[in-house]
Amino acid sequence: MRGILKRGVTCIVCAALAFIVIYTGAFGTVDKTAEDMLFHHAGSTDAKIKIIKIDDRTMNQMGEFSTWNRDVYADLVEKLCVSQEIRPAVIGFDILFTNDKDAKSDERFAKVCEQNGNVVMGFSYVFTKEVTSDENGNLVVNGMAVQEKVLPYAALGKVTEQGFVNALMDEDDGIIRSSLLYFDEQDGTRTKSFSSAIYDKYMEDMGKEAVYPTEKSGMTFRYSGNPEEYENISLVDVLNGTVPAEAFDGCIVLVGAYAKGMMDAYFVPVDRSSQMYGVEIHANTIQALMEGKTLTNVSKVVDGMIAAVMVIALVLICERLSVVKVVIVCLSTAVAKLVVQFVLFNLGYTCNVLVVPVMAVLIGIYYIAVHYYKANAAKRSIERAFSKYVAPQVVEEITKNGTYELKLGGEKRDVAVLFVDIRGFTPLSESLEPEQVVDILNGYLALTTESIFRHGGTLDKFIGDATMAVFNAPFDTEDYIFKAILAAWDIVQGGKRIEKEFLDRYGKNVGFGVGVNCGPAVVGNIGCDFRMDYTAIGDTVNTAARLEANAPGGTVYISEYVYEQVKERITVDEVGEIPLKGKSKGVFVYSVTGVKGYKSPEEE
Repeated sequence: MRGILKRGVTCIVCAALAFIVIYTGAFGTVDKTAEDMLFHHAGSTDAKIKIIKIDDRTMNQMGEFSTWNRDVYADLVEKLCVSQEIRPAVIGFDILFTNDKDAKSDERFAKVCEQNGNVVMGFSYVFTKEVTSDENGNLVVNGMAVQEKVLPYAALGKVTEQGFVNALMDEDDGIIRSSLLYFDEQDGTRTKSFSSAIYDKYMEDMGKEAVYPTEKSGMTFRYSGNPEEYENISLVDVLNGTVPAEAFDGCIVLVGAYAKGMMDAYFVPVDRSSQMYGVEIHANTIQALMEGKTLTNVSKVVDGMIAAVMVIALVLICERLSVVKVVIVCLSTAVAKLVVQFVLFNLGYTCNVLVVPVMAVLIGIYYIAVHYYKANAAKRSIERAFSKYVAPQVVEEITKNGTYELKLGGEKRDVAVLFVDIRGFTPLSESLEPEQVVDILNGYLALTTESIFRHGGTLDKFIGDATMAVFNAPFDTEDYIFKAILAAWDIVQGGKRIEKEFLDRYGKNVGFGVGVNCGPAVVGNIGCDFRMDYTAIGDTVNTAARLEANAPGGTVYISEYVYEQVKERITVDEVGEIPLKGKSKGVFVYSVTGVKGYKSPEEE
């Protein structure tokens, strides 16, 4: 129940976080930037859209742009419109012809435009912020209140269609991703954008109906070309006849600034490192209308709910997985979401890009941390359990590989078993005060424990005044039989010191007898789920106990099998075959008298 509740809370928190971030648009510019980098890539430009550019080369030959009279543009229209058969479908001037300049040239330009009937002029709004009241009487700020309308000069305005050229930059980062299609003025007049006016006129020339992707005033669109990818020709090359009029027949021809100094360049999503000229942005907008390359924003509620469902599914799946699988699933989810997003983007839909991938990464990190915490908890549990039984270096080895599980059951292993107890402990305890008995026991148990741990043994148990230890369990220990002999030797040598201490302190002799045997035994946790002991059982253990019971104080008795394994490294006295309680056949026994090349801590 607790696990189900925990999963439920995790699901709710993650799902709510994903939904709220999407609904509030908390990622804002970061998400838009990610969408730009991942999905906004230019396709191919339409050869029917051509740009006649007012560039540095043109101005080097014809003088500064601001000094030209309108004859230049009249000449251009005449060069392009040779006849009714050879002429552009639309000529769009992304230039503001605001004031009267030279009356004769102004009149001529207006007349040429009127005669051909295929020219669209740009004009500009000057917007300002204005505080107004809504229908409920609440104060609102209108950021697009018209302060001024910069129109073509009167003669030109009467004979041409116009559209506003204002760029719709994103408020967060100034990138142009959208375009206005029309604008409703306060008096109810609806004006078209420059791109919309050209699109309408082109479709009229083609004998088709203009179809718009939305009834709203603005649209988000996909770019078809990177900066300077549309076919562009210098104005001077058209005027001097280098490029013939036939090259523009039936096309949409846009005339506009193509020089840095003319201050008509903006940042766009397809290339954030360099700016795109305004006339190129109009070209992209027109092509988007022609090809339906517009983007519909998925409802934030729908987008948030989809993200929440994906996050919940991810949490439920990761609950049951290993660390490696969590990493694979979370990364796969993030990549899959981006792939689906890419497909949707190319189908004309845009929604939040980063929330699901970011949540997938965070969920992955969370469950990796949970696994790490559980592993550490298991490690600490093992450390606590085995620190009572085995040497610190053995505990370290157990927790390092992390494979040991505290569970009931055992395994058959070859081990060395050591028993040691105090000779004559019962009469000794009867003649001393309880505090004195405890003092003797503590000194004795400290010696045996330190000696066993020093050589990598596992402390099995204390049995009254006896101590049992196992070597080569729970993990393999190199040269474990010899290490058991070393532990026994350290106990005997250390016993000489504490025997003297207890004799001086209490006037009592205390001696230790030690027995060591080796062979197969069943080793593991014996007991029940709520109370278990790590121990070894079997004939090998029983024999070691019998050896210890027969060993006089201050001696180490070993079996013949132990002796055969380590005889080159120890010195012994033969005790001979002795009968052991519970065994029908006697055991040949040796008494250890020294360890070659080794000195116990007491001997150093």
